[in-house]
Amino acid sequence: MQNYSYQPHGVCARQITFGIEDNKLHNVKFYGGCPGNTSAISKLLEGKEASEAVSILKGNDCGGRGTSCADQFAIAVEQALKQAGVA
Repeated sequence: MQNYSYQPHGVCARQITFGIEDNKLHNVKFYGGCPGNTSAISKLLEGKEASEAVSILKGNDCGGRGTSCADQFAIAVEQALKQAGVA
């Protein structure tokens, strides 16, 4: 499994870590952010196809910020997939 760490921008979360194996997400963890929401996102994403998660989460907005923890996670996964030559 390839592990990734991403520093989000414009949101309360300070860091997001996750793994991708066989294009499936594992061990998604948000450091900071709204604990209930980020914990739920992490649980819902376990084992989900990385590209599907991107399509669901990309563009979600938090309070008019133009982004959200979910959107930042989608950006992180897109970057990871590009780095791995999948996207």
